[in-house]
Amino acid sequence: MNEHFETNPLIDRLPKHLKQFIKPQDYNDYTPINQAVWRYVMRKNVDYLSKVAHSSYLDGLQKTGISIESIPSMYGMNRILKEIGWAAVAVDGFIPPNAFMEFQAYNVLVIASDIRQLENIEYTPAPDIIHEGAGHAPIIANPEYAEYLRRFGEIGCKAISSAHDYEIYEAIRELSILEEAEGTPESELKRIRNKVDELQAKATEPSEMALIRNLHWWTVEYGLIGTVENPKIYGAGLLSSIGESEWCMTDKVKKIPYSIDAAYQGFDITKPQPQLYVTKDFGQLSMVLEEFANKMALRSGGLSGIKKLIQSKALGTIELSTGLQISGVFTNVIEHENKPVYIQTTGATALAYREKELVNHGTEYHSEGFGSPIGRLKHINLTIEDMSPRDLLAYNIHEGNFVELEFEGDIKVAGEIITGSRNLRGEIILISFKNCTVTHNDTILFKPEWGTYDMAVGKKIVSAFSGPADINSFDMITHVPTTKTIKAKKTSEREALEKLYKQVREQRESNQTNNLEIILNDLIANHTQDWLLTLEIVELAKQHNLPIYDNALHHLLKVKESRPDVAHLITNGLNLI
Repeated sequence: MNEHFETNPLIDRLPKHLKQFIKPQDYNDYTPINQAVWRYVMRKNVDYLSKVAHSSYLDGLQKTGISIESIPSMYGMNRILKEIGWAAVAVDGFIPPNAFMEFQAYNVLVIASDIRQLENIEYTPAPDIIHEGAGHAPIIANPEYAEYLRRFGEIGCKAISSAHDYEIYEAIRELSILEEAEGTPESELKRIRNKVDELQAKATEPSEMALIRNLHWWTVEYGLIGTVENPKIYGAGLLSSIGESEWCMTDKVKKIPYSIDAAYQGFDITKPQPQLYVTKDFGQLSMVLEEFANKMALRSGGLSGIKKLIQSKALGTIELSTGLQISGVFTNVIEHENKPVYIQTTGATALAYREKELVNHGTEYHSEGFGSPIGRLKHINLTIEDMSPRDLLAYNIHEGNFVELEFEGDIKVAGEIITGSRNLRGEIILISFKNCTVTHNDTILFKPEWGTYDMAVGKKIVSAFSGPADINSFDMITHVPTTKTIKAKKTSEREALEKLYKQVREQRESNQTNNLEIILNDLIANHTQDWLLTLEIVELAKQHNLPIYDNALHHLLKVKESRPDVAHLITNGLNLI
């Protein structure tokens, strides 16, 4: 497929730390068997989903340029997605949850460009182009749902993770790769399955990311819409799985009205889901998302927010009431009466205001960490940020003066003021001292010989979230996964079978069937266990009323009898014909 490259402005404006996950989609890597797998799944899905999917699905297939006959080209999809305000990029399997959601915040759909093996045609735990392209892409043509997806990404990428979350992510990524890979030894599968089970069974307080990932799973991936009695499918995991899309409509799957309770329901990616949540409409999804966001440190800040960042052991940001943002790895907080009175980062730290790094306050300047009191001065009703110029003079807080400031919680700052920085509202957000000593009771927190002391100004922490305030403050081109997708092995037998698939595809596309009998005989003689190509030959023979129809059907039914594991797939294919 030689399509002209069509860029999309949304991809061009992605930050560098997201672009590191993008890989080219080499369309020539897709084999004729891959194309046949795509075609089978799409024909089956469109036939079945036209009855049980949300009405936006079939409309979306047309709007997003998804073809039933061929695996979509990323270039072609971007040309059409641009018209509905979205873009698509190819990646290698699972990427970290924060990155996945941040792509969504930029209106960019992440598509794992590999495709499941024929052996896993019904379902694969690994994300693939059927799941992403045929599941996620069509439904975003609905404007209300697309805005939910974007907003979810915007909020979700700020959710604070834990070290445990990243362990689980890496283990699930490895499991999905090995489950999909051809010929993985059973011992390896057992090892990684046990590892995933052990991590998921570990008793830990779920992080914000773990909880919001649950919401994502039960809506974006496995969501139903409508009523509990008569639900329709909109979740991409169901839309792309010919097995689960049927299974989920049976009474064996419990249907639960959607609410914020879904955030506390875990899931197992390797098994069919025992229960699913039904939202009344797409509007309810956004309402529950906002309800959840109100519980996040992003909106509540405070002592609990800074403690979440400390537990995460990862790069995060707090925002003070003045708007000053401190980004780094938080390692300590001193608290008093259930409020933070002093915060501390270790290592590279940056200060920002409105997501823009303050001049001379980047990671080079604050390379060894940053610490500052937070809150009110002791015995003074007025906070520093609320002081007028006259108030500041009255309390001796101005350039050139030596001052002793005592904060609630027994934090003391004593030094000579060099200068102060103000925000756009005129409030002081930062005061710099020389010859400064900072103490908490008898503990010294900063010594004069350490140089200039920069004190953040803010009566409280209003927000705490994952990642930096200014994405340009830190080198984030380092967070790539440690595992890579394993490509299918090529054998002489496999390559011979691929050639037969290619010939049948060419015959179907050219509307010529003169070599079908030769191909069928080769298939019967040398590839007795293959069922999908025989099914395609039966389809063509019936369409063109060819005499080989009876022979092809007879062989297909023999395969069905000898391979009970694919019997239902053959039956479904024949029903389509």
